[in-house]
This record gives sequence, C-alpha cells and structure tokens, in this order.
Amino acid sequence: MQKNVDLHLHSCFSMATSPNMLPENILSGCKIKGIEIVGSGDALHPEWRRMWRPYLDNEYGITVVPQTEVEDSSRMHHVILAETFDQFAELQEIFAPVCGHLTTAGRPHLQLNGEDIASAVHEIGGMIGPAHAFTPWTSLFAAYASPSECYGEEWFEFCELGLSADSTYGAGIAEFAEIPFLTNSDAHSPTPVKLGREFMRMEIRVESPKAVLAGISANAIVLNAGFFPEVGKYNRTACTRCYEQFSLAEAERLHWKCPHDKGRIKLGVRERAEKLSTLSEQTPRPPYLKIIALGEMIARALGTTSPNTKKCTALYGRFIETFDNEIAILLEIPAWDLCSISQEVANEVVKMREGRISLFPGGGGKYGSFLF
Repeated sequence: MQKNVDLHLHSCFSMATSPNMLPENILSGCKIKGIEIVGSGDALHPEWRRMWRPYLDNEYGITVVPQTEVEDSSRMHHVILAETFDQFAELQEIFAPVCGHLTTAGRPHLQLNGEDIASAVHEIGGMIGPAHAFTPWTSLFAAYASPSECYGEEWFEFCELGLSADSTYGAGIAEFAEIPFLTNSDAHSPTPVKLGREFMRMEIRVESPKAVLAGISANAIVLNAGFFPEVGKYNRTACTRCYEQFSLAEAERLHWKCPHDKGRIKLGVRERAEKLSTLSEQTPRPPYLKIIALGEMIARALGTTSPNTKKCTALYGRFIETFDNEIAILLEIPAWDLCSISQEVANEVVKMREGRISLFPGGGGKYGSFLF
C-alpha cells in the first residue's frame, strides 16, 4: 500500500516554532493535509516524548515515527529516525555529556562531529542523514565537501533535499547514487500550508515506524513532492541583505561581497549542486512532483495577501469538506470536480499540475515567487 509521508517537523520546544505545535494539532493538520505517516519532531526532548505517548494510537489512524533534528559541532543539521521513543531516551543519555540543553531545546546542538553522532544513532538502531543538504546555512554542503567527509567511517541512510532543491539537484552526485532522497516539510507550524508542504509517497506493507524505516532502507519511495525549487529561499546565488542575484562567476569576481551594500553573497543551491555533480548519467529517481500549497493558490485566486484570512480559510474549508484532504486536491481530484467549489482555484491547480507557471527565483534568504 502507498502512504503519504512527512518525516521532519518540530515541536513547541524548538526555536521559532508556533506554540500550537502540539501533538493533537499536528495530527489534525496531517488529516486535513493528507499525510498518513508523520515524524514526531524533537524526540530527544523528554517532555515532548511524554506528550506524544497518548497519541501514538490516534483516532486519525496516522502513524507517528520518532524523529528529531540535531546540529553538530560544524553547525551541520542531521535528521535522525528510530522505531521507538525508548531508543531516543537511550540516545538522550548518550548525548547528555556533550549537550547541556537536551531537556530544554527541541533541536539541540551537540559537541560532536557527524561521524560520532552517526555512530551513536547506529548504536541504538536508528537511521541518520543530512537535513536540507544543499542550503547554504547549517547543511551538509555548507560545512563539508562531501558526505563521506562528514560521516567518516560511519554510513548514512538517506538525504533530505530541502525546500530549494528537487531530485535532479542530487542525482548527479556520486556518493548519493544508492541513497534515497527524502522530501519533508521541516514544519514549524501545524497549519496545512506548512505541514506536508514537501512529502513523499512510500510503498509499505504495514503501517508502523519499523515498516517506514525498512521502506527507506529498501528505497521504497515511489514519489517525491515539494516546492518548485526556484521558490525556495536559497535557490540562486544572492546577497543576504538586499537579495540582489549574481552568477557564480560574478560572485567569485566580487569575492562574495555585494557591491551595492557590502552584504555577504551566498552560493545558491542550484549553483552548489551543479558544482558537486560529477556523474555523466544521473541516477534514476522516483517522479518529483512540484506543488504549491492549496492555501497559497486560494490566496492568489481571491487576491488576498495571506492564506490565513477569513475568506481564504472559509474557501479552503469548503474544499476539504468536499474532497477530504489537500494532497488529493492537489494531485488527484479531476479539475471539473474542483470547479464545483471554485473555477479560479481549479484553473490554478491545473496550471500547477502542468507546470504552466512563471517563476521568479529566490536567493539569499528571500523566498521566490510565482504567477499563474
């Protein structure tokens, strides 16, 4: 059976997250979005593990996979997955001597390198891989030249692409040849605009954390879905102050300093991936569907600045009441059925499915934009 999966999010205990990031809100948000298997977020935090316990068998039938994100001594971020919260309790004890805030911070900073973190994760039977691998901050390729430079003698089981990259960005990198790519939301809010904004579809035999981890090992991902990479904040090389964009040659000639305001120029994800790609033939990958959140399309159709206005949420609610969940609306519901709720939104969904949109790439920390 195929299930929609989002394996990276955060809790109310992480910095810059919504106080509404609570188990019951995450589950209800997943139900609306169409996510059937979700990462717990912040599983090294003991109070967060306790808060999840009553919801592991939940009324929505959503499978919860224990998961966290950590930062290493090089400021690189890693996603960690395990079958049980008890494994994360063990990992908390292992990491306690090298981190003084495991009981207060949702996404902890560990005074360990990637190899030592991976060794500890494998010791308790978990899985690890780079988070948002291509972004210019706190990522694998911001800190290291290659995965093996980070993980040393240890191995990694997956690579999370991040919001500014799709599968083609990593498919030409030799060390990723046999590694599955994950597309996850990294959500800091339980709203459907954030939850599942990137997700995977996996083929699994039973709905359990063990089956999900086995599915990753078996490369059972049949679909990746996520942002048009150009919409990501770091897709193009750009100044981090004024967001002026530059070619790689221009940035190098300018010594990575913006001539307009002396701001720092950051290498874009697209250019970074091009520099790292060495394979003449890219490794075959599952289809990658480029999607835009339904709430964003409704806001465009209604001419509002936010999907959170009353008009937008009312129309969104009518779509969900009629068609059950957002992913089905984005990917599967026929356009003529969507027209029964809104002709304008139905037209946008069709254009998104066909890739008929104009993209204005982001960079330097500013999201890109699009027009239908």
